[in-house]
Amino acid sequence: MTESYSETGEIREPAVAGSFYPNDPAVLKKQIRGFLDNVPEENIEGKIIALISPHAGYMYSGQVAAFGYKLLEGSDFNKVIVIAPSHRVHFHGASVYNKIGYKTPLGTIPVDRDLCNRIIAQNGMISYYPEAHIQEHSLEVQVPFLQIVLKEFRLVPIVMGSQDFDTCRVLSEAIVKAIRDETVLIVASSDLSHFHRYDKAVSLDKIVLDHIDKLDAVGLEQDLKKGRCEACGGGPIVTSMLIAEKLGANKAKVLNYANSGDITGDKSGVVGYAAAVLYENKEDANKGTERAGVAPGLTGDEKMTLLNIAKTAIECRVKNQNLPKFDIRSDTLREKRGAFVTLHKHGSLRGCIGNIHGNKPLYITIEEMAIASAFNDPRFKPVTEGEINDLDIEISVLTPLRKIDNVEDIQMGKHGIYIEKGYYSGLLLPQVATEYRWDSTIFLEQTCNKAGLPKSAWKDKDTRIYIFSADIFSEEKL
Repeated sequence: MTESYSETGEIREPAVAGSFYPNDPAVLKKQIRGFLDNVPEENIEGKIIALISPHAGYMYSGQVAAFGYKLLEGSDFNKVIVIAPSHRVHFHGASVYNKIGYKTPLGTIPVDRDLCNRIIAQNGMISYYPEAHIQEHSLEVQVPFLQIVLKEFRLVPIVMGSQDFDTCRVLSEAIVKAIRDETVLIVASSDLSHFHRYDKAVSLDKIVLDHIDKLDAVGLEQDLKKGRCEACGGGPIVTSMLIAEKLGANKAKVLNYANSGDITGDKSGVVGYAAAVLYENKEDANKGTERAGVAPGLTGDEKMTLLNIAKTAIECRVKNQNLPKFDIRSDTLREKRGAFVTLHKHGSLRGCIGNIHGNKPLYITIEEMAIASAFNDPRFKPVTEGEINDLDIEISVLTPLRKIDNVEDIQMGKHGIYIEKGYYSGLLLPQVATEYRWDSTIFLEQTCNKAGLPKSAWKDKDTRIYIFSADIFSEEKL
């Protein structure tokens, strides 16, 4: 897209044209076109959902960025959300630029103000903070590439002031809800490690790239937080991965990696750059339709009874009504079984509480855990009456815990893990590993993290590891 947007109003003027990239339109077009022409053809078998792209000066990272943008040639994206980190202004949350247009030497791109405002309306952590955008280069440098490879499109510019997991989660959920059923491209702007010697930088960057390749947003955020790797746009990367997975992405591919030492020859203190694509591969998705944690035992009627109990319990509590007495005739539902109740709203987690040990009849456990998930999960505010119809209730009925001495006994997609060490304990359900496509090592590490233990604690001799299966069902999947 090269034509200027003529509508009057507030326009974000280019801040780094002439320094990060050429100010002359003809020179800029030629440079970007040259980068794109140097990229070999790449066949991505699936629907592209997000790109990860570097944001240094074009002489350093432009060629790497072109590996991602080359994939967009001939595509029909007409809305692009670019998520970038704030380098110059400190603020909490995320800022969405909801004004008229965004200008580069190639013209002014119209901002999708309606989509911007829908995103802002989702959460108080998201707003429009003008100072976040005025001088921010990490977002601006993505736009000329988009202008070259796409036709007509509208832009949603987002700058993240804080990059903790809570901000990533809030922003990702807001974007997923706001875009509804529209086809939107997500672009995450980030460089990788900064100012290490060449070999050290490569090893640090490999950790980030491995997490991207596995679509492991949680693992990446944890390693960034603990300083095991670096990415100045780690928040945008994690956010884009969370969004992409909610929109169906099940594959990722790192397209190109380099660092400034490869360009300048100076390997004493380099900056890392990578381009990656997150996409949905239908064939892979179909292979992954087997249910996680299958432990047969409940009939369809018994499952519907438990789902009705969970829903009724939540509705009665939110309306301050007495819970009715349920007529339970099934012996199975009177057995003492452990269970978890998980609540989702518009595809995003809204609460999850469970009882590992079966010390009450199953139907009573479901009643109590449904109320606890809706009103006592410390990660979320209590469910309101207006949310009831938007909740998807998922129930996981657990088999008894079985202690194992060999982690090779863990079957991914079938087993959940419970870990104990001293006063610490943590559990992750089978479907968590399936959803994030973890291998058994990452599953063990994340269960340790849930327990508040070091991620390698599962290897310690005094750590007890248990596995279990679950019958997992919801109204949507019955």
